[in-house]
Amino acid sequence: MSKSSAAAAPAPAEEGKKSKKGLIIMLLVAILAIGAGAGGTWYFMQMSSADEDEETVKPKPKLRPTTFIDLDIFTVNLQPEENNQYLQVGLTVKARETEVVQEIAKQMPAIRNRILMLLSSKKAAEISDINGKQELSLQIADEIRKTMDNEDWQEDIREVLFTSFVIQ
Repeated sequence: MSKSSAAAAPAPAEEGKKSKKGLIIMLLVAILAIGAGAGGTWYFMQMSSADEDEETVKPKPKLRPTTFIDLDIFTVNLQPEENNQYLQVGLTVKARETEVVQEIAKQMPAIRNRILMLLSSKKAAEISDINGKQELSLQIADEIRKTMDNEDWQEDIREVLFTSFVIQ
């Protein structure tokens, strides 16, 4: 019996060592997981703060408010199709509030000439539908931009809007 009780005695001691080893391994794994989480968090925080620093270095362009410049009403004869037709159109230029506003006023005779030439070159069928009107608006804006010498002023002209549009 002593042999069997001697054999049984070392078993709890080995079990205690195994449970201590398991506990130590679990603690090491937990510490590594916490360390990895903290390290990852620190790394990504450093990356995001570096991105914020780069953004603060680059000055953001100031957006200037837009203004609307009314042009006189244009009345032109259209290119003949089946009978004589004319177009009466009111235009407004949407532009940034910069020196371009004064430049448009200075260049008004040249701008009106370009617009009149463009409008009188159109046929009623070309500008009757929505796509034709949108294309015409883009073409008018391009004609106005061509009168501007400064590239910044050309960019300041945003679009041309129709305030009235009559084909008869």
